[in-house]
Amino acid sequence: MPKAKNISKGERTRKAIMDAAHEVFLEKGFHAASMRQVAKGAGLALGGIYNHFESKEEIFSAIVRARHPYKRILPIALAAEGDDIETFAHNTGRAIVRELSENSDYVNLLFIEILEFKGKHMAEIFQDIFPQVLPLLERFQAGNTREFPPMMLMRIFIGTFISYYLTEISFGEVAMPNMQEDAMQHFVDVFLHGVLEVEK
Repeated sequence: MPKAKNISKGERTRKAIMDAAHEVFLEKGFHAASMRQVAKGAGLALGGIYNHFESKEEIFSAIVRARHPYKRILPIALAAEGDDIETFAHNTGRAIVRELSENSDYVNLLFIEILEFKGKHMAEIFQDIFPQVLPLLERFQAGNTREFPPMMLMRIFIGTFISYYLTEISFGEVAMPNMQEDAMQHFVDVFLHGVLEVEK
């Protein structure tokens, strides 16, 4: 049985700070959160935080790098099964929505990043994400797809299922039955074929 990785005291403290800050940020947002609240949540004196992070924004940046939804979504998408592009898209969409539903904190963190930082930390994690994107793009290119800039195709694909998740939250409880029936299939169909009737 493999031995557990040894974690230093400094790493444990850093993780405790990030865990505490994550909870405070989700409850109060970034700007309304205080370092004192983070220190209390981590079981530290206020000054103890500064041995590990220079500022509140540095903590937030570290959390985004470690816990941004894309970090979870891309491996899930890569693991989805499907011998053809339509089956793959359907299975991937369901897997992404299930992950977001079970871990809504990821989406809440994304909203804080968008609303309070205008997405500026996304650039910091792009270099981490990009190597994971390439194998996913290869799966699309194996199908009979139109030519798109690769990253634009990825943006549209992931965005389709994040929007499905958000509209489920917004409209799921009040939607008429015909808006709920086979909703995922409709999203997949629009992603793959668009909304315009193809002339025969």
